[in-house]
Amino acid sequence: MLTFLLIILFWPVVLFLLVNLFFLPFQFAIHSFFNIFTIPYQLIKIAFNQQLRANHALEHATINVIEEHYGPLNIAGLGQEDGFIIQGPVDPYTVEEAARIGLARLREGEKDLAIHNRCGTSILAANFVSSVLVILLLWKAGYSGLFYILLALVGAQFLGPHLGRIFQKYLTTSTRIEGFEIAGVEVRSANRGFWNFGLQPRRYFVRTRRLMQY
Repeated sequence: MLTFLLIILFWPVVLFLLVNLFFLPFQFAIHSFFNIFTIPYQLIKIAFNQQLRANHALEHATINVIEEHYGPLNIAGLGQEDGFIIQGPVDPYTVEEAARIGLARLREGEKDLAIHNRCGTSILAANFVSSVLVILLLWKAGYSGLFYILLALVGAQFLGPHLGRIFQKYLTTSTRIEGFEIAGVEVRSANRGFWNFGLQPRRYFVRTRRLMQY
């Protein structure tokens, strides 16, 4: 009786898992076809926006400078056309100082500061690699299976970070920062401590501007 009840209770769950496993390769293949077109479009769109690429490079330089001094702090960032966002357990003075140091070092030719391993570009690159591998394996084998999906994911895990650095260097960042300056740091949000005690700012917008070149 107990066995029968367990079967009744768990059969829907088992059926759900089996159905999802059956359709997973097809879903992954469709998603891969979608990525083949959308990811290059996103990269090309960024590549032609020089202002955004420069601020993206400054964002990476700022994070790299902070992490050189304090180690990995799980800092996130986002480049925008008029500056960039820094989010993490740092104070605004540290962010502004790091931004100014990063800008100065980029001007001095430290181009590697514009590259960061945790950049979202690397995630795009990994998704693109896995999508290309799935399409190639599907074309070669004639069908898509779980083995090919796992093979594509492993390949993306190895190739994605390297391709991501190439994408960053040539498409999504730019060290052409002539005339750029740090205009200031604005607190965008805060993280409240226990029982709202000890307000700790965590999200900042570093505004940049580009002086006219004559």
